[in-house]
Amino acid sequence: MNKEERIKRFKSMSSMRRQELILKKMKERGINVGSGVPNKKYDSRDVYELIHIVFCFPELRKKNK
Repeated sequence: MNKEERIKRFKSMSSMRRQELILKKMKERGINVGSGVPNKKYDSRDVYELIHIVFCFPELRKKNK
């Protein structure tokens, strides 16, 4: 499936289904909801850079025990 088809499929989903998909992808990558810095406003570039950094370092995705 190419990028345009994925975007079309994503936009055709209900809001609830999109949210479920995003949460599932976050869980697969070890990203917790609300794991950001309190009172910090993120722009798109900040978020992209944080995700890219975490993706490069799998040890950052592991849960602390």
